[in-house]
Amino acid sequence: MFDPSDTPRIFALPPGVDFSAGLVEGLKARWPADNPLAVPQTEVYLNTRRSARKLRDLFDTGPATLLPRIKTLDAFFSTGPVAGEDRDIAPLRKRLEIARLVQALIEQSPDLAPQSAAFDLAESLVTLFDEAAGEGVDPADILSLDLTDQSGHWARAQQFLSLVSGYFETAGAGQEDQNRQAAHKLVLAWQTCPPDHPVLIAGSTGSRGTTHLMMEAVARLPQGAIILPGFDFDMPDSAWKSLLKEGVGEDHPQYRALALMNSLGVRREQVLPWSDCHIPAPSRNRLLSLALRPAPVTDQWRKDQTPADDIARACENVTLLEAQDSRSEAGAIALGMRAAVEDGKTVALVTPDRQLTRRVSVALSRWGIEADDSAGRPLHLSAPGRFLRQIASHFGRKPEASDLLAILKHPLVATGAQDRGLHLLHTRELELWIRRKGMPYPTIEDLQIWAAQLKTDDAQAWVNWIFEAISDLSDMQMGSVETYVQTLLQSCETLCGGVGCDGSGELWENIAGREARKVTDQLVAAADAGGHHSAQEFSALLLSLLQAGELRSAVTPDSRVMIWGTLEARVQTADIVILGGLNEGVWPGQPAPDPWLNRKMRKDLGLLLPERRTGLAAHDFQQAAGAAEIWLTRSIRDASAETVPSRWLNRLVNLLTGLTEKDGPALLDQMRTRGAQWTRLLQDWDCALPVCDPEPRPSPRPPVDQRPKELPVTAIQKLIRDPYAIYARYILNLRPLRPIQQSADAPLRGTVIHEILQQFIESGDLSEDAFFATVDHVLQSEAPWPAVQRMWRAKLLRVSDWFLETERLRQTIAAPHLFEEKGRVTLENPDFTLTCRTDRIDRRDDGQIRIFDYKTGSPPSKDQQKHFDKQLPLQAAMAERGAFKTLGNVPILDVAYIGLGSSPVFAPVQLEDPSTDEIWDQFCQLIDAWMRPERGYLSRRAIEGQRFDGDYDHLARYGEWDTTSAPVEEDLS
Repeated sequence: MFDPSDTPRIFALPPGVDFSAGLVEGLKARWPADNPLAVPQTEVYLNTRRSARKLRDLFDTGPATLLPRIKTLDAFFSTGPVAGEDRDIAPLRKRLEIARLVQALIEQSPDLAPQSAAFDLAESLVTLFDEAAGEGVDPADILSLDLTDQSGHWARAQQFLSLVSGYFETAGAGQEDQNRQAAHKLVLAWQTCPPDHPVLIAGSTGSRGTTHLMMEAVARLPQGAIILPGFDFDMPDSAWKSLLKEGVGEDHPQYRALALMNSLGVRREQVLPWSDCHIPAPSRNRLLSLALRPAPVTDQWRKDQTPADDIARACENVTLLEAQDSRSEAGAIALGMRAAVEDGKTVALVTPDRQLTRRVSVALSRWGIEADDSAGRPLHLSAPGRFLRQIASHFGRKPEASDLLAILKHPLVATGAQDRGLHLLHTRELELWIRRKGMPYPTIEDLQIWAAQLKTDDAQAWVNWIFEAISDLSDMQMGSVETYVQTLLQSCETLCGGVGCDGSGELWENIAGREARKVTDQLVAAADAGGHHSAQEFSALLLSLLQAGELRSAVTPDSRVMIWGTLEARVQTADIVILGGLNEGVWPGQPAPDPWLNRKMRKDLGLLLPERRTGLAAHDFQQAAGAAEIWLTRSIRDASAETVPSRWLNRLVNLLTGLTEKDGPALLDQMRTRGAQWTRLLQDWDCALPVCDPEPRPSPRPPVDQRPKELPVTAIQKLIRDPYAIYARYILNLRPLRPIQQSADAPLRGTVIHEILQQFIESGDLSEDAFFATVDHVLQSEAPWPAVQRMWRAKLLRVSDWFLETERLRQTIAAPHLFEEKGRVTLENPDFTLTCRTDRIDRRDDGQIRIFDYKTGSPPSKDQQKHFDKQLPLQAAMAERGAFKTLGNVPILDVAYIGLGSSPVFAPVQLEDPSTDEIWDQFCQLIDAWMRPERGYLSRRAIEGQRFDGDYDHLARYGEWDTTSAPVEEDLS
């Protein structure tokens, strides 16, 4: 294939070229027509399996021919002189064993790190030593670094590094170390007996040490060659030389090519084009080469002699889309991809931002377009992955109501049961019961009470099945990885199997289930090496393992729509390439934190620098931006703040802005205009959705015979302030559902305080010890949140002295007689009954009574009592009219609020002006008015300072109107 040469062979293809197609074209041009065996004798090594598949697909398109031996780079390390040798121990087992060593070290010296960091530290240590092995760095060199001028951090780090170094010495070489040893043995074998057939490495930049070593060896073979992707043939020698300056070139897109050239002793002019394939955008390649020049030679921006028409050609098929947020960016990209499909073009989104790709995939699904995503779907977000994480998160803690219902509603639960519909019916009924009862932490006793109400054997068996599966989880605060795994799998399979079923339902079925099973099998195989850890640490371990998995869709994707990572985009292209997420921190990404070595230490050792990763990302950008038509997209803001444009996009914008003599600013405006068209189209698309006219302010007028004939006294204020709430509650019979997860809100606090005061006063012991004994007892049973118990107890502590002192005084006037007593008075005309439940009634020896109402906040003001809040005066009037059966018609001594807020107060209510008789007459007039057919139940009639939505505001469509809107009366029949 190649003529004899004294210099190593390096070929390359420029940015934007379809690398796979160019590779095939160059191969076919070099294979001798008179030797058909030259094709199958050729070995081609590619950097990814996807690239290998793409190359095979190109050969499959015809004409019919024998195929070369297409392999990936890891094939070098699994064949040849090292074949059959023992390979590395399982990576997961290695991680668990090192985590156990780290945990033991932390136990001996707790000041080194928290115990919860054991898994993360183990992972970072394994990564560091594997990287050192791949780069040919002896671990002893790391430990022998002279850092006497550094802080005590290095002394602590050395303890961990020494620990892991000793582990690798006894456990044997790791995977990266074995790969490097295999590479050295293969290179030595080639020196004595080189292969006489063509050996090519294509598509790799040699960024890792072992790969770089193999590329050097292959380039020196008699029939060996390297084919580099995205090589900048337009960059002048002065720019290439500037890359060699200290601290300058590592983050440049062409630095890795230069490093390979230097190690092989190859000059820039000796790097030849691999084929004469079509370059989609040569003008843009020249413009980007200029924009990305190393910092020392950016003065070439002004000296460059590129003609204006060449710059215009470079920008004519470039769209710069700057969306307001990531949602708009994804939506505009999806619209562009849809348009490309309709035009019969291929389109690819290239980005390292997985959030963006998921948003785009969802947006495309609106039109039934399934993109070919090279990264697949994350395993931890699949149904089995979510379920495994969901159950693992319950280790060591009591399940809350929302947690329990989330488990029961999972689509995999009870999939092995014959009647999953019965399971869903029970789940629905249980949810409604939990909402009505408001239980934050359902227990087996609570669910058995619910099952007893249904009076069916199915419900009881269902409850037993639930707690058989999850009852052991809350007790596992600490445990071995082996125990965690066994309990996790047992619980998951029991829940997915269903009531009375031995199988695991659909948990391990389909693609996602099988991949999740592989992860759990690996965890089971290595669990004995895991040691003991907390529940939170095990959950974090499980999440990290699931995050490493990916799923391929069972649905055949649209071959014209592709989503690629930056690595996959190196060796393939499309008619339209969209470079998305061009913001700092995304593309390029933030350097990964290294808890062990700083940049200088890495440089001294010869390990990978953060700039190297940036340089690789820059190379991926330059390669993708060379396509025939490109979009450059970014979001101006993310979830929290304004974003910073990617440094490469900034360079391009700054270059064009400065080329005023060559119409650079105008060309930049045209690029932005093309992008703005797509954002406007997205806005038009959103506006094209059906628009409903706002509803008017309601004031329904139901028939008189349908209006409520009975109301509690607490509803009278609501009748005055918000009549529509009375209409919804007592005429439509709509009851607001409590949230699934009960919170420690104001209504619950009021209920708890009432219960405390009732039990305390009924006990008859007014001592402080008795008071707080009652407080602790009630809080323990009624407020099952430790933090809430402490806060509410502290609030009661602040008012306890005042309350106990005033309570003793109150009991010298009258003795406590009734608590939570129900009363009712019926009117004859109109026919109406008023009911009440009084917090507390005290009675004197002469028969007079005192009525008290507890307030955990501030009692109502005098104006509020005069116009709206009639609760206590009405209760007094009811008592005088015999509302309470055990009391009969009794005289009223006084009524008062007992406020237990931050400023406790005893607030008597005036019963003289107006008197109880006048108050009762006003009440009768109010009810008579509401029995008139022309009176409508107006929504939010007189709301005062309401900070939260009412229970029925959404039903009244409040927000589509406000309190200044005129009501619309509507007669109902």
